[in-house]
Amino acid sequence: MEHSDIEIFNDSLARCLRGEQFFQRFYELFLASSPEVREKFQQTDFRKQRRMLQSSFYMLVEYVALGWPECQAYLERIAAAHGKHGRDIPPHLYDLWLDCLLRAVRERDELYSKEVEGAWRFMMGAGITFLKLRYERPLVNQAPG
Repeated sequence: MEHSDIEIFNDSLARCLRGEQFFQRFYELFLASSPEVREKFQQTDFRKQRRMLQSSFYMLVEYVALGWPECQAYLERIAAAHGKHGRDIPPHLYDLWLDCLLRAVRERDELYSKEVEGAWRFMMGAGITFLKLRYERPLVNQAPG
């Protein structure tokens, strides 16, 4: 089941990325979803943020599929940056983030189905759980890179 979820997710992501409006639409939905979200992201460079989010999706796939240490290290850096001692993105916002992401997928993926939604929930759930579990961790000195 895990392998087919990864394939379904990858195929859906490829469909969503056609036309280059997927991440823009997602962030429109996310920012409109809550004053707290707008406050947390008011200083965000969204062009850079969209590229980082796309990279994170691919790293998450590799982490879930292969468990590569490089991918876990990347996710650890993301968790530290978004945790309480970084940008302070509280865990409850990840649920809202996922709802908005799934709305964007539903709008952009012409083959959207319960199976596609399940694959997105599976993949994003792995990353969201990773981030939520690390929210309280203090920042530690990390080597550059």
